[in-house]
Amino acid sequence: MEELASAGFDAAPLEREEPGGAGVVFFDAVEDGLCEFLRGASRNGADRVLGVAVRGRALADGGAWRLLRSGASDVLAWDCSPSPGAELAARFQRWSEVDRLIDSPLVRNNLVGASPCWRSLLRQVVEAACFTDAPVMILGESGTGKELVARLIHSLDRRPRKRELVVLDCTTVVPELSGSEFFGHERGAFTGATGPREGAFALADGGTLFLDEVGELPPRLQAQLLRVVQERTYKRVGGNAWHRTDFRLVCATHRDLPEEVARGAFRADLYYRMASVTCRMPPLRDRPEDVVPLFLHFLAELLPGGEAPALDDAVRELLVRRAYPGNVRDLRQLAARVAYRHVGPGPVTVGDIPDDERPPAEADAEDWRDGDFDTAIRRALALGMGLKEIGRLASEAAIRIAVGDAEGNLQRAAAVLGCTDRALQIRRAQERQARV
Repeated sequence: MEELASAGFDAAPLEREEPGGAGVVFFDAVEDGLCEFLRGASRNGADRVLGVAVRGRALADGGAWRLLRSGASDVLAWDCSPSPGAELAARFQRWSEVDRLIDSPLVRNNLVGASPCWRSLLRQVVEAACFTDAPVMILGESGTGKELVARLIHSLDRRPRKRELVVLDCTTVVPELSGSEFFGHERGAFTGATGPREGAFALADGGTLFLDEVGELPPRLQAQLLRVVQERTYKRVGGNAWHRTDFRLVCATHRDLPEEVARGAFRADLYYRMASVTCRMPPLRDRPEDVVPLFLHFLAELLPGGEAPALDDAVRELLVRRAYPGNVRDLRQLAARVAYRHVGPGPVTVGDIPDDERPPAEADAEDWRDGDFDTAIRRALALGMGLKEIGRLASEAAIRIAVGDAEGNLQRAAAVLGCTDRALQIRRAQERQARV
């Protein structure tokens, strides 16, 4: 405790009813009870919790990975560090700065969402942008917000005298003029080149070059780009002089570039130069809790006054159940169509929903159980779990998710679960007692 105190840590009594917030958990063995505690205390990874093994042998057999999957932000062994107090303090200092930026208006007003997978992505993006100058590769389906993330990386970049962000969409580059687009050209380099022109490499000097849909680059351009990324030098088309450039490279693509590299469709050496940091954008179907906040954010942008109206329950239900093949871009288009129809100060009602977006008359309650649900049940049965045990674990998972989404507010969580907050408190107390 003395070493922790000297490193700036304050000890506080644990709120056993509602453990939460940043903290350190000491343990001497990785057990089911510890993993369950971490899920609750970290709110499934939303809060920073660092696991510290009293002795390193407690992390044998993959225990550290298991704790990370349970919500720990990091895991280390106290007896394996020359200065464990300072090591813990350094981690929390970095995490605090990253989370402060995530909660700043710059991020919250442009990249809306609080789901665990979205917050995890933002943490990775902010840390890469602020504490490295490494090239970043953004992978993800169309419409997931890759360009917004690229712009955030540029905004948070802390280089002194940083210059502009230059965006080049690789799908719009005409093959015959691609050299000029990237390298620029000298006067007379080809028919129609009546004067010199600066290319993307020159324009991005001192700033950031964002190559959108970089997976569309033809092999010839991939080879030329590799040299620039490696050497930071280039020649204009039709010129003999070498020019220097220094930019941060951010790339994005909807393609699975690791798979493209494996089958030889994209140069491996270029990919690894571009992907010092790889960020995978989650599709909207993996962050359903963000659908309504995003929809309200778009309505506030689209409606006069800059404020979003309330939503009727039926509208909320439709939004959450609807599929979004175009991801966030698809949701924004729906918000625009609703904004055109909505009038007055009241909430958005079912009449504001366009005809072709309304559920068919014969549709009843949608079956929320998908293939993943059935797979989980099959695995449980294969492990010898009975009906009672499966039901108990499903109930615990529903409670954990509801409480986490409600940020620990039991009254809100109980409303979602369809029970009283007192019943929820009793149920959680019984679960904790069963684990003791």
